[in-house]
Amino acid sequence: MISKRTTMWLAICVAIVANDFTHAALISIGASKDNTLYQDAAGSLSNGAGQRFFAGTSGGGGVRRALLAFDIASAVPVGSVINSVSLRLNMSNTSGGPAIIELRPALQNWGEGASVAGGGEGGGGPATFGDATWLHTFFNTSFWTNPGGDFSATPSASLSVGGVGAYTWASNAQFVADVQNWLDNPGTNFGWVILGDEATSSSAKRFDSLNNANPANRPLLTIDYSPVPEPSCLGLVLLGAIGSRRRRRL
Repeated sequence: MISKRTTMWLAICVAIVANDFTHAALISIGASKDNTLYQDAAGSLSNGAGQRFFAGTSGGGGVRRALLAFDIASAVPVGSVINSVSLRLNMSNTSGGPAIIELRPALQNWGEGASVAGGGEGGGGPATFGDATWLHTFFNTSFWTNPGGDFSATPSASLSVGGVGAYTWASNAQFVADVQNWLDNPGTNFGWVILGDEATSSSAKRFDSLNNANPANRPLLTIDYSPVPEPSCLGLVLLGAIGSRRRRRL
């Protein structure tokens, strides 16, 4: 039979759990790495340390795909429930008209080396050790299964972008599912591949990277989450139950 004191501890525990789950936390974190895949038969181009990344096509029709990742597990407590997610990117240059920009989960890990592209960075620069390229996940020792990167067939989020400025990909069920999975299984967190209009020449959109000189223009992921209840709650109940049993024996 549960004593009145144990019942009291249980009530306290329920109150603590309810409080934890109704008081969500909101954080914004910067990217942990980013890069651009420049279509190149030799897989020799990258921009791991550049100030920008690209999605779409060049004037010559060459495809550009961006890579972007965030270290979710170091920012959100283990066991938390992800409620909503949004991504803010600053587009600093554009070719062509408005285009849909999609985020798709990457299916392999990839690297960010020391490469820096020249000029506006749209043409890429010589890949360095550990860079992701059109052919390589890590230059020049490991490869994508498919040139141009391996990514989910299902977009996590999409948004039409037009003129230069900041854009926010709003929360949705798939976006939330990505981040929840990466929190629960950090070893599967390879970030997103960012795709633009690849059917039209000169459609590339240029976004500012984590290395951009202006911190306000760097990628920002905002996460609303409910933290896991404190484990001390169970301890309170056990202590109450043990104390009650001891008193009965006396």
